[in-house]
Amino acid sequence: MKKTRPNPRANKNILWFAYGVVGVFAAMGLYMGVFLQFQSEDVINNPYNARIAGMADRVVRGKLLADDGTVIAETVVGEDGKETRSYPYGELFAHVAGYSTMGKTGLESLVNFHLLSSHVNLMEKIIDELSGEKSTGDNVATTLNLRLQQTAWDALGDRRGAVIAMEPDTGKVLAMVSKPAFDPNTVEAEWDSLVNGDSKEARLLNRATQGLYPPGSTFKVITALEYMREHPGAYDGFHFSCDGIYEYENIRIQCYHKTAHGEEDFAASFANSCNGAFASLGLELDLDGLKGLSEQLLFNRDQPLSIPYKQSVYQMEADAEDWEIMQTAMGQGSTLMTPMHNLMVMAAIANDGILMKPYFVDHVENPGGQTVKKFKPEAYGELMVANEAAALKELLVRVVNEGTGSSLRTDAYQAAGKTGSAGVGGSSGTGTTGGITPGTGGSTGGISPAFGTEPGVCGSTGAGGTGRRTGAPQNVQNFASSRILFPHFVQNMV
Repeated sequence: MKKTRPNPRANKNILWFAYGVVGVFAAMGLYMGVFLQFQSEDVINNPYNARIAGMADRVVRGKLLADDGTVIAETVVGEDGKETRSYPYGELFAHVAGYSTMGKTGLESLVNFHLLSSHVNLMEKIIDELSGEKSTGDNVATTLNLRLQQTAWDALGDRRGAVIAMEPDTGKVLAMVSKPAFDPNTVEAEWDSLVNGDSKEARLLNRATQGLYPPGSTFKVITALEYMREHPGAYDGFHFSCDGIYEYENIRIQCYHKTAHGEEDFAASFANSCNGAFASLGLELDLDGLKGLSEQLLFNRDQPLSIPYKQSVYQMEADAEDWEIMQTAMGQGSTLMTPMHNLMVMAAIANDGILMKPYFVDHVENPGGQTVKKFKPEAYGELMVANEAAALKELLVRVVNEGTGSSLRTDAYQAAGKTGSAGVGGSSGTGTTGGITPGTGGSTGGISPAFGTEPGVCGSTGAGGTGRRTGAPQNVQNFASSRILFPHFVQNMV
């Protein structure tokens, strides 16, 4: 009988087919690994996930805790078994903690899965199952500090605005306040008034991350950085003679109260927040470079935030008219920025150019206090190189020591910052910004930590005046008295 010779081509095809099958399984395994590591929690925590509702049938929702264990939110079970979500501090943590009726927002939404998970001991779980009782959910220990949250709340008073406190070298968010606020205990009862389209209060809006406002002269930090990049080693050669009003063709730019700053170099122009100098400087810049830098600093881009936010907006193009160039270089024009974004830029400067991802949760613990999951600081990336951050830090320190931020100069600590005034509506046009109807004019002020290990604060308020006056509230001194430095970015709006 004649033997059949193996067909080399057929064997090769079988081999390639085997490789293909192995490759498909390998790709599936890789995908499952990536999914479980990075995406599973988001999918499970999706409000449309029916599994979450099933978990609520078996588990009593856990507590939200401040960094010292103080209860921010808890579920109270009545004698009839009815569960009521309680927020002991009412409006104080409203926007950051969120609510869990009429949907979920804030941390109530972010850590929903953890609050409905239960890591009680096995015996207790068995007893609960046999008796038909619900297990107690895990508690989520946040990074929020009760004392700082209360101080920020008191600092805003009855004005509209927001304050955020964050550690630049870790990204740990220590406080987040937004006003006007709402009481999460009464959201369901007040729902119609809260969502009424005729209301201009926008109490549900978290102005810290969702309010878009002109950055004012705090944007001069970015303008200055672009000028430094275009003139490496030579930017100190910049000189400007300020007589209070800068005229270019038919455009007039005036400094605060038409103050004449006289002869200024680059650092003095920054410290004095000289509008004329920066309008003139803006006309020299490569506009494509300024836009590229702005986007590198997270304008028009997704931001590393785990709670809802608005993207900051930079719109000026390379063919912009002189008026727009001058206004944008000063922080006016059509540029819009959230307080949280402004804080992240300042935090990167304080942290040698590295932005840490802001985070709100320290750890998850079972009802017995044992840690189930620990969250660690994570770097987002380098927004600028270390020597650029150091140079900007020197400029910001000079603002406080010699310039417009001198009201924050103290022997208790070395502060660094940037003041400024921002037009919101009015001469720049009227409209709705950040969910509210803006008024005319406004002001900003900023203090960033001089060292990356000190927490930073960014805020917005509805107080009148300019950043020179409202940018350094007495409450900053209260923060300093506890040996903690908190910069304050203030922006006025109606």
